[in-house]
Amino acid sequence: MKHEVTANHAAEFKKNQKVLTAIGDETRQAILMALIQGQQDPGMRVGEIKEKTHLSRPAVSHHLKILKEAQIVSVRKEGTINYYRLDAKSKLKLLKNLVDQIEMLLSQCE
Repeated sequence: MKHEVTANHAAEFKKNQKVLTAIGDETRQAILMALIQGQQDPGMRVGEIKEKTHLSRPAVSHHLKILKEAQIVSVRKEGTINYYRLDAKSKLKLLKNLVDQIEMLLSQCE
């Protein structure tokens, strides 16, 4: 049984690898905080994120790409304008499940 639990948790960590990597970077954390504080509808433009984070436009774009690939941030296009916001169907929910499982294991050890 213990081996099975370990394998299941290893699988959960693997499912969360992109999310953990994406949110582990301080620059991306700053972008996420800007998005949390910003307007969710329609979202924020790169220039607005740049102003809030004091990052260069290329840096913001690079980090947004990583957050999009991790399915934490979504983009909505209106013509040539891109609006970024936290993804309502975000993979962050998977991360919450992982944390819940770890907490359950820890409570069983007490």
